[in-house]
Amino acid sequence: MIVKIIFWLLLVDSLIVNYIAWSKCEAYFSTFALFRRYFPITKGWTIWYLVLSLFIGYLIYFYKI
Repeated sequence: MIVKIIFWLLLVDSLIVNYIAWSKCEAYFSTFALFRRYFPITKGWTIWYLVLSLFIGYLIYFYKI
C-alpha cells in the first residue's frame, strides 16, 4: 500500500515539473530566481523523471506489489 502511495506522489510530482518546464511558468521563474540558477528545470531532465516514474508504476503493476 505504501509503495503505491509513493508511486502516485512521484507521478504527480513529475507531472507538475513537466508542466512547469514546458509551459515556462512565470511564477517559478520570478519566485525562485536564486534557486533556479543552481537547479535549472530542463525539459530533458523532466521527461526522464516522468519516464522513470511511469516505469516504477509499471513494475508495481507487473509484480503486483
